[in-house]
Amino acid sequence: MDILKQLGIKDENHGACSGSGQWNRTTDSGKLDSINPATGERIASVYQCSKDDYHELVKKSNVAFKDWRKVPAPIRGELVRQMGEALREKKDALGSLVSMEMGKIKQEGDGEVQEMIDIADFAVGQSRMLYGKTMHSERPDHRMYEQWHPLGSIGVISAFNFPVAVWAWNAFIAAIAGDTTIWKPSSSAPLTGIAIQNICNDVMERNGYTGIFSIIVGKGSVIGETLINDKNIPMVSFTGSTAMGRHVSEMVAKRFGKTILELGGNNAIIADETADMDMLVPAVVFGAVGTAGQRCTSTRRVIIHESRYEELTKRLVSAYAQVKIGDPLDEGTLMGPLVDAGAVEVYKNAMKVIAEVGGEVLYGGNVIEGEGYYVEPTIVKAKNEWQIVQDETFAPILYIIPYKTLDEAIEIHNAVPQGLSSAMFTLNVRHAEQFLSARGSDCGIANINIGTSGAEIGGAFGGEKETGGGRESGSDAWKQYMRRQTNTINWSNELPLAQGIKFDI
Repeated sequence: MDILKQLGIKDENHGACSGSGQWNRTTDSGKLDSINPATGERIASVYQCSKDDYHELVKKSNVAFKDWRKVPAPIRGELVRQMGEALREKKDALGSLVSMEMGKIKQEGDGEVQEMIDIADFAVGQSRMLYGKTMHSERPDHRMYEQWHPLGSIGVISAFNFPVAVWAWNAFIAAIAGDTTIWKPSSSAPLTGIAIQNICNDVMERNGYTGIFSIIVGKGSVIGETLINDKNIPMVSFTGSTAMGRHVSEMVAKRFGKTILELGGNNAIIADETADMDMLVPAVVFGAVGTAGQRCTSTRRVIIHESRYEELTKRLVSAYAQVKIGDPLDEGTLMGPLVDAGAVEVYKNAMKVIAEVGGEVLYGGNVIEGEGYYVEPTIVKAKNEWQIVQDETFAPILYIIPYKTLDEAIEIHNAVPQGLSSAMFTLNVRHAEQFLSARGSDCGIANINIGTSGAEIGGAFGGEKETGGGRESGSDAWKQYMRRQTNTINWSNELPLAQGIKFDI
């Protein structure tokens, strides 16, 4: 295919790279087929890597780190700037490959590449703003300050639903902080990872670097487990399920490593009696249907004031009926397929449980037979306490829950294990302020009159509770990729002790 040629993808690809442009030649660790979820057909294959490949890669990454940490941060930012320019040149082809490999529509695929470009721009600016603080010492003729140093080789394990953007959130910030990055992409989307690594190799080679950005494709049970248990990796950024995130957290914590965890979401929109329906309905539809409900920020629940329930459900059913489902590369498609057959089974099982507990299906609920992994976007009248509502189902299932008072709505909103993204639609400033206050949303992201999905890179991204508590992307998230050091300089002729202690010898 022309898209694959543009991005240096072959029919059979090798899965690890030191960042020097030389791909490994391992062929005895199994071959991974990348499947187009829109058709169920094979796109291309990748030879997976071995533990030996991994250890060699880490060795080279650590060697690269020892030189990279000495490069001035603004110069490190220049490498990231060039990465952003290279991504701009390949945006159309990369966006198409994202759509082809994981199933999100072309506009969303292009948007994901734009996120990478945006975070590159952000990181370039941040490379000149890695500030410390100066503090007043209690001892005379002393200067006290704190500064930040790089951590080392950072591990990034990304998920299928954002196969490239989440890597950039981590890798570009880590790079300007002075770290190198080893990336294990999702086994459901290895081709996009290889395409990005090809771009990394070109940019690094032009600048005389190796090993700043590296990739390794392999089984989670082999490569993933080795990475999270590796003392040579001081920090692991993991995006995935809460169950797997709990395992990653335990393994990394055992060796006193650091983690950034971006796990499950069970995101809700509260709509009060003043909500603007012309804004609310498209926000709900995009949040629930976009990426076929496979975003961690997807809208899972709408908590609607009982006086507006009938109006909202009528308009949502009408809007859902207009959603064009089909090939994500076709113009006009609004919802593509689920990522694979397993995801379809998850959807089917959820619908079975919904029927068992007495959920009222207002729209959808069926698998679409034929080629590819398509399902109907679904609306269900539900109760928040049902276990199926408490769990995150990675599929386009939206639960509608009526409420009477705002306090009740906020209680319903917060009564789930996850705490990522949240929103309220209201024209009442008091309601808005209560939602954003300490007694309102318990999520890491809280919005007013915009939906739960579609965070900007300027703000730190992440959530609370079973979402993991990590933060990526903007704000001061750069501090997670560095270690803080407090320094005191005594420029006097004496040695006064802190707290006025006297110790005469």
